[in-house]
Amino acid sequence: MTTLSIIIQSLLILIFLLAGGSKLAGAKAQVEAFNHLGLPQWFRVITGLVQYIGVTGLIIGFWHPWVTAWAGVWLAITMLFGCIAHLKVKDPVSKTMPAFVLGVIAIILVFINIDGIRYPFS
Repeated sequence: MTTLSIIIQSLLILIFLLAGGSKLAGAKAQVEAFNHLGLPQWFRVITGLVQYIGVTGLIIGFWHPWVTAWAGVWLAITMLFGCIAHLKVKDPVSKTMPAFVLGVIAIILVFINIDGIRYPFS
């Protein structure tokens, strides 16, 4: 595991802990965001849980690096759907950019740990 991987993992853990937690807690901004996107509130809760699953994978990845790569894939796909949701309601680029940037960072993490996907138990 490289220093860069540890830094990116830690950054993503912090961001998705906060983002997932605010969704699960029903923060006013999250409730309004999901209303704006035309998504039901139960989907906000599911999204928070999905983000927490990604965080769990990133934490486990400190001991089992192959899990890091799969958690990165999980979070990148999650952010792809976030971008699609913003584009669907014709949000400006400024609203779509956070999900896009987090998705790119997650993909970078996948490529840093790509051997974990190819050879998970070596």
